[in-house]
Amino acid sequence: MDDIEKAILISFDESGNIGSSLKSQAVSYCQQIKETPAICRICIDKLCFCNIVQVQFWCLQTLHEVIRVNYALLSSEEKNFVRKSVFALCCFDDSNAAKVLEGPAFIKNKLAQVLVTFIYFEYPLIWSSVFVDFLPYLSKGPIVIDMFCRVLNALDDELISLDYPRTTEDLGVATRVKDAMRQQCIGQIVRAWYDIVSMYRKSDAELCSSVLDSSRRYISWIDIGLIVNDAFMPLLFELVLLDGEFEQLRGAAAGCVLAAVSKRMDPQSKLTMLQSLQISRVFPLVTGDSDSELTSKIAALVTGYAVEILECYKRVTTEDAKGASLDLLNEVLPSVFYVMQNCEVDTAFSIVQFLSGYVATMKSFSPLREKQVHYVGQILEVIRSQICYDPMYRDNLDMLDKIGREEEDRMNEFRKDLFVLLRSVGRMAPEVTQVFIRNSLVNSVSSRSESNVEEVEAALSLLYALGESLSDEALRTGSGLLGELVSMLLSTRFPCHSKRLVALVYLETMTRYMKYVQENTQYVPMVLAAFLDERGIRHQNAHVSRRASYLFMRVVKLLKAKLVPFIETILQSLQDTVARFTSMDYTVNEFSGSEDGSHIFEAIGLLIGMEDVPLEKQADYLSSLLTPLCHQVEILLMNAKVQSSEESPAKIVIIQQIIMAINALSKGFSERLVTASRPAIGLMFKQTLDILLQILVVFPKIEPLRSKVTSFIHRMVDTLGASVFPYLPKALEQLLAESEPKEMVGFLLLLNQLICKFNISVRDIVEEVFPAIAGRVLSVLPKNGFPSGPGSNTEEIRELQELQKTLYTFLHVIATHDLSSVFLSPKSRGFLDSLMHMLLNTACNHKDITVRKIFTRLIKDWCAKPCGEEKVPGFQSFVIEAFGTNCCLYSVLDKSFEFQDANTLVLFGEIVQAQKVMYEKFGDAFLMHLLSKGLPSAHCPQDLAQQYCQKLQGSDFKGLKSFYQSLIENLRLQQNGSLVFR
Repeated sequence: MDDIEKAILISFDESGNIGSSLKSQAVSYCQQIKETPAICRICIDKLCFCNIVQVQFWCLQTLHEVIRVNYALLSSEEKNFVRKSVFALCCFDDSNAAKVLEGPAFIKNKLAQVLVTFIYFEYPLIWSSVFVDFLPYLSKGPIVIDMFCRVLNALDDELISLDYPRTTEDLGVATRVKDAMRQQCIGQIVRAWYDIVSMYRKSDAELCSSVLDSSRRYISWIDIGLIVNDAFMPLLFELVLLDGEFEQLRGAAAGCVLAAVSKRMDPQSKLTMLQSLQISRVFPLVTGDSDSELTSKIAALVTGYAVEILECYKRVTTEDAKGASLDLLNEVLPSVFYVMQNCEVDTAFSIVQFLSGYVATMKSFSPLREKQVHYVGQILEVIRSQICYDPMYRDNLDMLDKIGREEEDRMNEFRKDLFVLLRSVGRMAPEVTQVFIRNSLVNSVSSRSESNVEEVEAALSLLYALGESLSDEALRTGSGLLGELVSMLLSTRFPCHSKRLVALVYLETMTRYMKYVQENTQYVPMVLAAFLDERGIRHQNAHVSRRASYLFMRVVKLLKAKLVPFIETILQSLQDTVARFTSMDYTVNEFSGSEDGSHIFEAIGLLIGMEDVPLEKQADYLSSLLTPLCHQVEILLMNAKVQSSEESPAKIVIIQQIIMAINALSKGFSERLVTASRPAIGLMFKQTLDILLQILVVFPKIEPLRSKVTSFIHRMVDTLGASVFPYLPKALEQLLAESEPKEMVGFLLLLNQLICKFNISVRDIVEEVFPAIAGRVLSVLPKNGFPSGPGSNTEEIRELQELQKTLYTFLHVIATHDLSSVFLSPKSRGFLDSLMHMLLNTACNHKDITVRKIFTRLIKDWCAKPCGEEKVPGFQSFVIEAFGTNCCLYSVLDKSFEFQDANTLVLFGEIVQAQKVMYEKFGDAFLMHLLSKGLPSAHCPQDLAQQYCQKLQGSDFKGLKSFYQSLIENLRLQQNGSLVFR
C-alpha cells in the first residue's frame, strides 16, 4: 500500500484502535490529495488497480464531488478522460472493471452516481450517445445489466423523481433529460428490459426483479404504449401469476402493472386501458399469506387500481363510460375490502379517502341498489375493524400508563376521519348502518368472557359516533332502530365492563342518548342503576368512577324533574361517596383534576334544589350534607388555631375539596327559591358562608384557599342575591388584605359581578374598598407602560398585564353603572390624577377601546352643558387638552393605527363619538382648542379644520366619521411630503 491508501484506510477506521491524532493527520492528508490538480487521474488509477473497498469508495466519492462542484473548471481533456474511464468501468469495457463491478453494492451505486453526474451536465448536448452506447454492452450479461439498472435508478433518485425536493434548475435539467430520452432511446431501453426479462426469467429471477424495479420508476413519464401493449403487458401478468418460489419477481412485475395503472391520462383513455388489462386475474392473490411481500405488492396493485377506477367514474362524462367504470369498481371492491381488513395497506393508499370518495358516488343512487347496500355493510365492517384497539395494549390502556396514554391518543386521532366516514354512511343509509351496529353489539356480547374487550369497545364506539350525526328529533323519538339500540344498550350487561375503555365508552354512549330516555321514562331506573353501581360511580377503576361522577351530573341536568321519585334511592346509593368528603382520613390523591368528587355534589344539588321537593325534605337533605361538611371545616380551623402556624398540605387540600363540594351543591338552588319562596334554605347557605369566611382569617396567606373562598362568594352572590350584603364587607376586607397581583384580578372580577348584578346598591361597598384597590394597583403597575423586547415576557409581567386589563374593565364597569361618583369620594380623590394619567397613557399608546369608553362616560357624567358648573375642577381642561388632542388626534395620526383593520375601525368610531360628546359638553371651548391648537399642531390647513368643526356641530355622524378619516389620511400623506391640499 502506498501513502494515499494507508491514509484512506486510517481515516475510515472505526475500530477505535487508531489514535485520534494519527486519524486527524490521515484525514488532513486525504484532503490535501483531493486539492491536487491530478486528483481525477489518481482516483481513476486507484479504481483500476486497487482492490481495497475503502479506497474505491473514497475515489468514487471524490470524483463525484469534483465533477458536481468543479465541472466548469475541469479542462476538456480531464472531462474526456474521466468520462471514458467511468463509462468503461460501468460497461465492463476495461479489464480492470471487475475490481469495481464485482465489489459490494454500495461501490456500484457510487459508480452509477458518478456517471449520472456526467449525464446531468452533458446529456444530450455534449454526450448524446450515453444510453445508446450502453445498450450493446448489456449482452455481456448480468454484471453489466445490473450496473445499467443502478445507473437508471441513480438517474431517477438524483434528478427525475419528484419524491425528493428539487431546485428550479434541477427541474429544468430533468425535463431536458426526459425529453431527449423520449426522442432518442427510451424505446430501445424498454425493448432491452423486455428482452432481458424474457431471457433471464427462469435462470436469474433476482436480475429480472432489478430490471422491473428500474422500469417501474420510468413508466410514469414514458409513452404508455411502450408498456401497455400485446408484448410487455402479457409478460408482466404471466410473471405476476407465476406459481412457485419467485415472489420477488412476481412482486416487481405487480409494481410495473401498478405504475401503468397509476399513469396520469385522459379519463376516457385511462378507462379504456384499465378495461383492457383484465386485472381481475390477480384478485385471488390477495388472499395469500398476509405477511408476505408479494401479498403486500398485490394489495397495493388492487387498491391502486380501485383508486384509478373511482377517479375515472368521477371524471368521465358519458353514461356508458360511467356504467363501465361502475362495473369495474363493483368487480374490484370485494378484493379491496378484503385488503383493508386483512393486509398491511400501502402507505400511499388512504382507506378513509377512498371509501369517502366511494360513499360520495353512492349518494347519486337513490334508492341504493342491492349491490351498493351490500357494499355499505362492507364499508361499515372495515370501519369497525379499523377502530379496534390492538389487544397487546389491553393492560396498558386499563392502567393508563405512559404506553396506554400514547396508544389512546394515537387511536383517538386515527379514529376522527373514520367516524366522519361513519356519519356520512349513516346519513346515506341509516337503516343499514343501525342494523350493522345492532348486530355488532349482539355479536360483541355473545361471548361471556373478557376475550373480546376490543370488539365490545368498538361496537359501543360506533353507536356513540352515530349519535353525533342524528338530529335532536331523531334522538328524542328513537327513529328507525335507534329505540331498539338504546334499549339494548341500557339492558345489556357487557362481560368486559370491568375494563376502563369499555366502561368509559358505555357511560359516554348512554349519556349521548339521554334525550331518548327523557321521552321514555321507563328506562330511567336502568340509567340510574348503571351510573350508581359498579359500572359507573362504583367502578373499580378510579378513572372510570371520576368520569362517571361528571357524566351523572350531566344526566341529572337533563332528566332532573323525572328523577324526583328516585331522590331517596339516589341519595342512599351515594351515601358512601358523599361520606368520603366528611372523613378526616380523606387522602389528597383520591380525587384530582376537573372530574373530581364535587360533580356528585352538583348532581345532588340539582336534584334536591328543585321546588318539586317538599320544603321539609329539602331542608333535611341539605342539612344532612352541609352540616357534616361545615363541622369538618370548623374542626380543621379550630385545630389550626390551636396548633403551630405550619399548615399541613393535607388539611388545606381537605378544606379546598369541601369548599368545592359545597359550591357545587349550591348550583342546584335558584335565587328565587332561597330568598323568596324558601328563605329557610337561604339561611342554611348564609350560615355556611359565615363559616367558610373564617378560612380567610385562619389561613390568610394560602392562595388556593383564598381562590376557592372567592369562587364560593361568587356563587353565593348568584344564589343569595342582595341578602349576601351583610357578609361582603368582612369578606372583601379579608380578601383585599393579603392579595398579590394575581389574586387582585380575582378580587376585581368579584366586584365586577357585584356591580353588574346590584348596580348602585353596592355604592357604599365599592366606595369603601376602592381607595385600597387604587393604592395597591398603582403601587405595582409600571407608571410608564410595560417594557418590550427580550426578557419582557416573564410570568410576573404577564400577571401585571392581566391585572391592568382587569382594572380597566373594573373602572369601565363602575363608570357605566352610574357609580362614577366613587372616583370622587374623599378617600378616593387622591388617586384620581394618577388613574387619569394611566388611562390617558394607555388610550394614546395601546388604542384600548375600553379605556376610551371610560373617558367618554366620565365626560358625560362629570361635565355639565356649556357654561354649567364644573363638577370636577380641572377635568374639562384635562379632557380637552390631553385626551382630546393626544388620544383623539395624535395617536390616530400614527401609522400603526391601521384603517384596514376591522377592530381599528370600531375604535375609530369610538374616538369620533368621544369628540362628539366633548362638543356637546364643552361647546365653543372644545372647537376653539381644535382650531387654535389641536389641528394646527398637526399641520392641518385652516379651511379643513373649520370644515371638520362644522361637521362636529351637525347631526350626520356617519358623514363626520368619514370626513375625519379622510382628514387623518391626508395629514399622514402631508407628513410624508406627498400631498398638496386642494
